[in-house]
Amino acid sequence: MPAIITNKFRIHNSEQFKESFSEAAGNIYYLGIGRPSPFNTATRADGRTDNLGTDIIPITPADNNNIESIAFDDLLAAKRISSSDIAFVAPRRNWISGTVYDIYRHDYGERITGTSTQQSANSGVFNLYDANFYVLNSQRNVYKCLDNNNNNSAGSTVEPTGTDTIVLSTADGYKWKYMYTLSASEQSNFLSTDFMAVSTNSSISSNAVDGAIDIVKIKTAGSGGADGTHANIPIRGDGTGGVVSVTVASGAVTAVNVTTPGSGYTFGTISNAQIVSAGATNLVGAELDVIIPPKGGHGFNALQELGAFFVMTNVSLEGTESANSGDVTVANDFRRVCLIRDPKSGGSAASANTLRATRAVQLTGVSGSFSVDEKITQSSTGAVGIVVEWDSTNSLLYYVQTKYNDEGIDANGNQTQFSGTNVITGAGGASGTPVTSSGTVNNVIINSGYSVPEIDHDSGDVLYVENRAPITRAADQTENIKLIIEF
Repeated sequence: MPAIITNKFRIHNSEQFKESFSEAAGNIYYLGIGRPSPFNTATRADGRTDNLGTDIIPITPADNNNIESIAFDDLLAAKRISSSDIAFVAPRRNWISGTVYDIYRHDYGERITGTSTQQSANSGVFNLYDANFYVLNSQRNVYKCLDNNNNNSAGSTVEPTGTDTIVLSTADGYKWKYMYTLSASEQSNFLSTDFMAVSTNSSISSNAVDGAIDIVKIKTAGSGGADGTHANIPIRGDGTGGVVSVTVASGAVTAVNVTTPGSGYTFGTISNAQIVSAGATNLVGAELDVIIPPKGGHGFNALQELGAFFVMTNVSLEGTESANSGDVTVANDFRRVCLIRDPKSGGSAASANTLRATRAVQLTGVSGSFSVDEKITQSSTGAVGIVVEWDSTNSLLYYVQTKYNDEGIDANGNQTQFSGTNVITGAGGASGTPVTSSGTVNNVIINSGYSVPEIDHDSGDVLYVENRAPITRAADQTENIKLIIEF
């Protein structure tokens, strides 16, 4: 049977997700970065290979159960996302002179009366949220297009400006509704090349009138009517008070102006007979479409009106995050970004601002210098890993272990942990012996020479994974990472 899940359901999901960041018993979310080594074709313990793509063309992650462990295998660090780091967003559409914008209509996708053809926008789409019906102007104001001068091919040539609560008419025949202005914070944190923050302006919302009619479109102009402007024609329907005037020239309807918007309309009609009764004698065949505003009126709820079923998270990684224990390495690059919900740290719910995800060992009697991304092995245990960072000042060796040969799998096909005082050797010839002492070194808790990750691997839920070209880090550098999540 024909059925749909409406766009309102998508918006509901985006609202629930955003609310989960600030609820009293809400979820905890972290942005994770990982994959310090280049993407390649990796060899498994059984000799088979997995194509992981390349740094130039990373592959799209598969949506399966494996992604949970893959994301943690070479995770470097994670930073908590606060409620101020997330916003509703919609596709960014800059106002560009000469563009023929779509108009807001309540009935895109429905059958046009008397036909089996679906109502489409000027751009050809059948869904309001696919239509190009709103703009961001140069002052960072957002406007909704209510009328486009009957799809005039010259397009919009006058940029909409101003913040009035009434409908704005420009000299090019367009009519716009001011919605809101992006705040300075929204511009710096939630405005990208492709997306922009969406918020409801309280003044516009409080002045919106539910079911008020602003636009009536001419579907069929008719013919034979008496010329003139015929006033005081009521809008019929389930609302009250709506009145229009209809202009007839050369026998056909050429304009319809709403003189009183009325209120409470969820449907409305103006018949040919009404226009005739108002003075357009002998008019036949005229058909008018009364455009019904969204629930609450234009500007009442910008999220629903612009289709904000997207959310953006905005997280900045500032150098090593020295203000947060220096948990984020700058000695290596990263190629993967992930979103983790409710991970654990030491068996309990994670709550710290940042979490180191690598393992570490403190060495003594070091000979040579370990290099990032080189293979390390340990005598006796046979453990294998990959170097993430070598802190020669504190003799701390940070590393990860994956499920592949030369990255974490030993000669027996198992992932064995480094342990004891057996010598650890790098592929480049460096070596050192793990210490036996415990303590805190450079904010790293050492227990008998070793340190476990601050985030418990494979805990929580991995909600988002993105493979990307390598991002090189530096101590004086800040990476601003924006994730766009569509519901």
